[in-house]
Amino acid sequence: MSSSDGRRPNGSRGAASGGRDGSRGTTSGGRGRPGDRSRPPRSRGPRDTRAIPAPPPRRSRPPARTGEEVEEAAPQPEVWIDEGPSIPRPSRSPKGARAQRSTTERVKVDAPELVALVGAQRADRLEGRLSEAATAFSGERFGESRQLLAPIVREVPDLAEGRELYGLTLYRLGRWKDAARELDAFVQLSGGSTEQHPVLADCRRALRQYREVDRLWEELRESSPSGALVTEGRIVAAGSLADRGDLGAAIRLLSKGFRFPKRPMEHHLRRAYALADLYERSADVPQARTLFAQVARAEPGFLDAAERAAALQ
Repeated sequence: MSSSDGRRPNGSRGAASGGRDGSRGTTSGGRGRPGDRSRPPRSRGPRDTRAIPAPPPRRSRPPARTGEEVEEAAPQPEVWIDEGPSIPRPSRSPKGARAQRSTTERVKVDAPELVALVGAQRADRLEGRLSEAATAFSGERFGESRQLLAPIVREVPDLAEGRELYGLTLYRLGRWKDAARELDAFVQLSGGSTEQHPVLADCRRALRQYREVDRLWEELRESSPSGALVTEGRIVAAGSLADRGDLGAAIRLLSKGFRFPKRPMEHHLRRAYALADLYERSADVPQARTLFAQVARAEPGFLDAAERAAALQ
């Protein structure tokens, strides 16, 4: 989503999130199905309310870093460089910082497995830190979220909630390889959950690991989760095909069975926008113009749909 609307990460299990992506949203690379670890079902509202941030469109993702930049930015074992959040920094004064944070609803994380991993007293402390990180993530303070999560993941690497939220945070910071590592761990620890497959697939796509994208899409499609989650995976899979120069296959995948609904939800708008982009790139101007205009009429201000529709007149 891009989706930077502050949806809570899945780290807030069983709490305020209603059950991540979004995006929008992954098995040691997706191996297996949920098995030895049972998780309660998540409730889903009538509108795209899933707890993961949806993967942002290709054009709105942070630019890929060069090899030199990655090497320079690589964190040392115990030191993380704060690249900052994706929104303007709040005032440096304590009063200004408190004012910014007060606008973000606190996210409560429940991680009962912590007790078995670190004991009751330490679990209570770490659960509080996870809640702080989830709240920062919800407020799009991704640098702050990363600083809170890095030591937790080092201390308790077998905590699925920590690896999941850390992976989502790194994804939102554009650290594709690191995010994929954490989300792979989440999938393995969760017994094969596909909830973060769209995000993991988008990481693999950014890394040009297209076979992994294809495999993750197949696993997501076969697991038959929510329509919104499958749509996000479909968008990423189609984008991967387009990256490889196969616009025809990308359009077929994204257009299959799709009709613009009378009352579209967010994932419908995202699919229509992505499909319109593919039509424009393939020189099918009438189809592109129609879809961009439909998106803009359904939700004025959705990305740049109105501007792109007007440009194709």
